[in-house]
Amino acid sequence: MLAYLGKRFLFLIPLWLGLSLIAFFFLQLTPGDPAEILLRKEGIEPTPEALQSLRRELGLEDAFYIQYGRWLWKVIQLDFGTSYRTGESVAKEIFRRLPATLELTFASFFLMVTIALSVGLLSTLKEHRTFDRIGLILAIIGASIPGFWLGLLLIYLFSVTLGWFPVMGRGGLSYIVLPAITLGFGAAVTQARLLRTSLIEVLRKDFITVARAKGLSQARILLRHALPNGLLPLLTTFGMVLGRLLSGAVIVETIFAWPGIGRMTIEAILQRDYPIIQAYVLLTATIFVLINLCVDVGYRLLDPRIELDSQ
Repeated sequence: MLAYLGKRFLFLIPLWLGLSLIAFFFLQLTPGDPAEILLRKEGIEPTPEALQSLRRELGLEDAFYIQYGRWLWKVIQLDFGTSYRTGESVAKEIFRRLPATLELTFASFFLMVTIALSVGLLSTLKEHRTFDRIGLILAIIGASIPGFWLGLLLIYLFSVTLGWFPVMGRGGLSYIVLPAITLGFGAAVTQARLLRTSLIEVLRKDFITVARAKGLSQARILLRHALPNGLLPLLTTFGMVLGRLLSGAVIVETIFAWPGIGRMTIEAILQRDYPIIQAYVLLTATIFVLINLCVDVGYRLLDPRIELDSQ
């Protein structure tokens, strides 16, 4: 296991460098001049002389490889530069808002796992019955409804009409309910159907037939023998969904005015705040890579028969 982890971490170095290059390069292709935006924000007429002076100050006139090398060296030291909009350290802004995004992401992931396991198990026990059909309908609805529309619908129903939950902002438990449902509902019902399919396939295996012959109850067979094997195909999708929840929080944070890094990034995009956008893209890409590593290790923990390549 240690040899495998060491090999994977060595592989992550060139991968991470490639991700950083992509994050830096493609942002340079976006239209708009941050120097002009900054000048107009300060109420200064963007004359050619003022633009040239500010571009020189920001280092925007240097060659691409010089800008990238300077930025990468700072990133390695956890210095993502200074925000064009606020003049504050990008790292400080990200770490100030990151807890809110992680809180929303993991609340949504917990909701997704809870719904997926409960609905998936019950749908397996009630195969082709009413509950199973309801689960199928919910999966179709969850896969079809855009997240932003679901969020607006929940706000209108549970906040405006019934007054059960706050409309926006971050506070106690009541503030996170609607954003978490908006972010995690579609993934939850979809994963529930995938788990049902996987469990039904496992229940047809020979070792399940042997367990039934021994007189074990259906619940014990399902939870003790079928579920660990049925979860293996879903482990990869769970990891991908966690990364998608993190990146999808951008829209949900905007709808519910949630003070996370997603909302901060939307504001940065609108104002061409390159340092914040670059830091966000690199941060989310790094998290995706680490999640994939955790998924591979999780396979080994769930099924010791799976051998990890340590050569």
